[in-house]
Amino acid sequence: MADHQQKLQQQKPTILCISTYEKGQPFLQEAARLGVNVVLLTVDKHKYGDWPRESLTTLLTMPENLTPVQVLNTVTYFARETKIDRIVALDEFDLEVAALLREHMRLPGMGESLTRHFRDKLAMRVRARQSGVLVPDFTPVFFYDDLHSFMQNTPGPWLLKPRTNASAIGIRMIESPDQLWPILDQLGDLQSHYVMERFLPGEIFHVEGITWNREILFGAPYKYGKPPMQTMHHGGVFSTRALSRESTDAQNLDVIHRQVIESLGLISGVTHTEFIKAHADGRFYFLETAARVGGAHIADVVEFASGINPWVEWARIEVATLLHTAYALPPVQPNYAGSVICLARQERPDTSRYDAPEVVLRLHHHHHAGLIVRSMSAERIEALVGQYSDGFLEEFCAVEPVPDKPSA
Repeated sequence: MADHQQKLQQQKPTILCISTYEKGQPFLQEAARLGVNVVLLTVDKHKYGDWPRESLTTLLTMPENLTPVQVLNTVTYFARETKIDRIVALDEFDLEVAALLREHMRLPGMGESLTRHFRDKLAMRVRARQSGVLVPDFTPVFFYDDLHSFMQNTPGPWLLKPRTNASAIGIRMIESPDQLWPILDQLGDLQSHYVMERFLPGEIFHVEGITWNREILFGAPYKYGKPPMQTMHHGGVFSTRALSRESTDAQNLDVIHRQVIESLGLISGVTHTEFIKAHADGRFYFLETAARVGGAHIADVVEFASGINPWVEWARIEVATLLHTAYALPPVQPNYAGSVICLARQERPDTSRYDAPEVVLRLHHHHHAGLIVRSMSAERIEALVGQYSDGFLEEFCAVEPVPDKPSA
């Protein structure tokens, strides 16, 4: 019986999923449901995590902080006994090693150069600007004369951003030229891994996208409450809400989102892309993108609003690509949704008094308060998210130091 099962598994193609964080469970479940072998490679501390083990052919673990070459050795050793047909990085921090593995094993998918467009803030800015997309003025941190010239000719303040960190982690505000040089001295050889950008005050938006064969099939526009950088560095409540599809902002975001994804060369997959609407001129500027599902329960918000789960659709795209079959986006529902989430002072915060009938999900995480609301009305969602954000800030919100790297 075991031999028969093994033969059946060998007849099916295999997707290797890499995730150093505990996420992507819907992807794993859907890929297995569609009839492929799913191998998950994660780190040792997540060996007993909340994985859908019934969907996994194999669960592999490795120590944390392995070098890319060590991960490559781990995977190629496993590949002696199991043929790997496709590799998917479920988290942004695994994109580069997945690209390295594809290049080394000559597997289809994004190689190292294309991956940089969805991982490296300098690469994506250069490519987008070359294609005519509006981006805030920026300069690489290589030639010091360029930095001097940039600060002389570009109004401050400026942001010094790590080229490959996610979210707002590691971003530093530079108020004057004198402030920059000691920071660069402190960074030493790491300074070339940063990009310097003009700080544009404005409102931050994001678009959750699905692309198939270079055609953008889905682009859901959302607006953050407070900018993620402000929430990350100064504390507060994270919130996002769907924009009215008829709004001018939604229509303008659709145009620039398409410009960005087309310019960066994505063939098929999901994207999470952020934009800023500058207070100075009211125009949208591209900030960054990633070839992954948005974090902070954004996938849940998108599913409640549209019926589209980005994790599930990503799995369907990967399997369709692997099996050379067609992919079609399911019908999109015309609802709106939003979320309110914060770090909480209480171990198990009680959100029961936030009891509008539009509440469809309450998040139950240690020292976190959170909920998701859904309605047929964008205005109702906007009002609820604003009201509940104010309540969470007063009743639950706690602040802790900014981490050096993400914890989820």
